[in-house]
Amino acid sequence: MSHILAIDQGTTSSRAIIFDAKMRIVAQDQREFAQHFPQSGWVEHDPADLWSTTAATCRGALERAGLRADDIAAIGITNQRETTLVWDRKTGQPVYNAIVWQDRRTADSCARLRDAGHGDMVQAKTGLLLDPYFSATKLAWILDNVEGARARAEAGELAFGTVDSWLIWNLTGGKRHATDATNAARTLLYNIHEGAWDADICTLLNIPQNMLPEVKDCAADFGATRADLLGRAIPVLGVAGDQQAATIGQACFKPGMMKSTYGTGCFALLNTGKTPVTSTNRLLTTIAYQLDGAPTYALEGSIFIAGAVVQWLRDGLGIIRKAAETQPLAARADRGHQVYLVPAFTGLGAPYWDAECRGAIFGLTRNSGPAELARAALQSVGFQTRDLLEAMQRDWAAGDTVLRVDGGMSASDWTMQFLADIIAAPVDRPDVLETTALGAAWLAGMRAGIYPDMAAFAAGWRLERQFAPAMAGPDRDALYAGWKDAVARTLSR
Repeated sequence: MSHILAIDQGTTSSRAIIFDAKMRIVAQDQREFAQHFPQSGWVEHDPADLWSTTAATCRGALERAGLRADDIAAIGITNQRETTLVWDRKTGQPVYNAIVWQDRRTADSCARLRDAGHGDMVQAKTGLLLDPYFSATKLAWILDNVEGARARAEAGELAFGTVDSWLIWNLTGGKRHATDATNAARTLLYNIHEGAWDADICTLLNIPQNMLPEVKDCAADFGATRADLLGRAIPVLGVAGDQQAATIGQACFKPGMMKSTYGTGCFALLNTGKTPVTSTNRLLTTIAYQLDGAPTYALEGSIFIAGAVVQWLRDGLGIIRKAAETQPLAARADRGHQVYLVPAFTGLGAPYWDAECRGAIFGLTRNSGPAELARAALQSVGFQTRDLLEAMQRDWAAGDTVLRVDGGMSASDWTMQFLADIIAAPVDRPDVLETTALGAAWLAGMRAGIYPDMAAFAAGWRLERQFAPAMAGPDRDALYAGWKDAVARTLSR
């Protein structure tokens, strides 16, 4: 039993990756699933799809690797965060679709809570802002809008969970209702200073605390899989939300280290050590990871649209057939013609937190074409990252920041070079880009005793390429000033 199975349940697909005793990838399997958009600004998943694709990829990865359940020492889970599920404790049947982190249906209720003066209290306890991005108002919406849900919840019949909890419940055959500290910290219900569900916020949102899962360390005993699922009961020993798992996989264990993951969205976490730093620049204070009962904190900036802007070029505009075409297309853009794309398709995240603004394109001329739009799309990711980095530096001025990148878009040399240029700092891309799954695997493997401790794991991190800034300062400043102007014109308030 020298292998670890990492489950990476994401926004558009589920994956399972098997790592060997040296943390090398042996095999993987991936399945996409449907996205549901019942109304404008609403995003849902069928909970059955989340579970069935996860189970199928676990079996598929084992088959591809030529391994059996007896070869797997433990399972680690990483998952899309904030996505909200409610299910029946007896039957395991969901009462409603999973409401995805991108969903904005509770924007009005968040605004009412802010207007009522609850924002400071919620931020002080959770480190988060009152925004529909987080789980709590999604959960309240389900209880208020699904017939009979509130009465059943108050009677103890219903369970709430983020995606990790839903997977743990199904993996263990309903024996475990649990989450880890990083996922709990994203619900808007968890007091990150006391390490417990917050009674005041639960009362404010009228959420019965009996619905909430047990909160554990990232490396802990989360139960064992049903024996009939994979052929043997396998312990689940590691859990972390996807962005925290990437932080772990990037070995960002020292204060001042920062990782930025470019997937559907972009999420940057800056390790601030054992002391939570309260942001005055509309960033989030969150838990980077928790081991042996001790949380390590981070400042986080969340960009809702990163890789999704490339999907829009492909599926919405039809100017590319596959993502890889974007880089050479952007390189052909007219250098004397600057177009700005503000990808606020579901509002803007940090540091703006404007749920109501929508995307816009500025600077169009008769000469604007696919190349200029592709460049503007890729540049928007760099501009938004600089927004986050500058806000972080204002909140936590503790010396130089080490920026490590991962996620699908980090494979684009053009995008990473522009990122280094616009932030005027080196960008480090690791040898292993599957950092999210690696983080989950390391948690489980370390707990199982087959992977090294934190120091040895960090020492094994390897650089694949460093992108050094090459843009002249005046050009950088002019480009960024244009971006700030474009954003200002897009904001709803």
